[in-house]
Amino acid sequence: MQRTTVMLLFGGESSEHTVSISSARNVFAALDDTKYDVILGYIDKEGQWWLLDNMIDQIDVIGLPQLLPVLGSGGFITIPNTEVIKPDVILPILHGVNCEDGKIQGLANLLHTPIVGSGVEASSVAMDKVTTKQLLEYNGIHTVPFEVHTIGNTYLSFRQLSEKLGSSLFIKPANEGSSVGVSMVTNDEELSAALTIAHKFDKKVLIEKAIKGRELEVAVLGSGKNVRISRVGEIIADRDFYDFDSKYDTSSQSKVVMADLPDETSEKLREITKKAYSIIGCEGLARVDFFLSKENEIYLNEVNTLPGFTNISQYPKLWRHEGLTYSALVDALISDALEK
Repeated sequence: MQRTTVMLLFGGESSEHTVSISSARNVFAALDDTKYDVILGYIDKEGQWWLLDNMIDQIDVIGLPQLLPVLGSGGFITIPNTEVIKPDVILPILHGVNCEDGKIQGLANLLHTPIVGSGVEASSVAMDKVTTKQLLEYNGIHTVPFEVHTIGNTYLSFRQLSEKLGSSLFIKPANEGSSVGVSMVTNDEELSAALTIAHKFDKKVLIEKAIKGRELEVAVLGSGKNVRISRVGEIIADRDFYDFDSKYDTSSQSKVVMADLPDETSEKLREITKKAYSIIGCEGLARVDFFLSKENEIYLNEVNTLPGFTNISQYPKLWRHEGLTYSALVDALISDALEK
């Protein structure tokens, strides 16, 4: 049987570089070498692309060949030895800016190489939390109430914001993931510090009402008529909110369980998930995050088009609860990209 050549692309320039590497190790281990010939494409923190020999613990690129795309050819050449690399499909295990925001997807289009997941437009829209909210609200999907602050504009006071959004606020970079740069604030001093932190990552910052309630997630797999929606999972966080350390620290006690919800609520969440996936134009995979308030109001929080694949990531766990193993999940993602 002829093996499919898969370029596993990971690393990247974003603040989620280490998360990408951790996810990629799991995906690499799950790729069946009787089915796939795996090419390891590593993007360092400066944005240079390298061809790795193997998935080592400490990545050292000294002496390794670089990868250069040859547009329209379906592949890459290496420097300095000009080896031609032509993957059948690119599997991006990437997070953050310059990774899941449409840029890698656009490069794949210019290469004429299939890529797992959403295309340029959907990736770009979903990456920008403000644009996502505006699009979903326009289409009747309830999101968390918010304001936006852009660098150079005057800060609103905490009092002004709290009159509209409540006494606790979340401050988030508009184009980051994994809770990078996120803070919860309850006064002017905290607000000022949080905006300074968030603006280190993005010129556009989201100021949201803090919803007191349950954090719920739904996984999506497939494209077009072949979309599958998982059951609803719930995050049981080990601290005040599900921050970066709660997600990725090895000492974290946070966990994902299947949510104990009335059938009507579960079905509504799954329906909203499918609608949002379609509105944004997602393909391949996504994880859709929700808040369920104490008053049983549903708020869509965000749509993640390239969710994590670490040992504690929610996306593969949700599919495992549906009976889909890690390896079978990766197979399904690659098949979807090749069929598109």
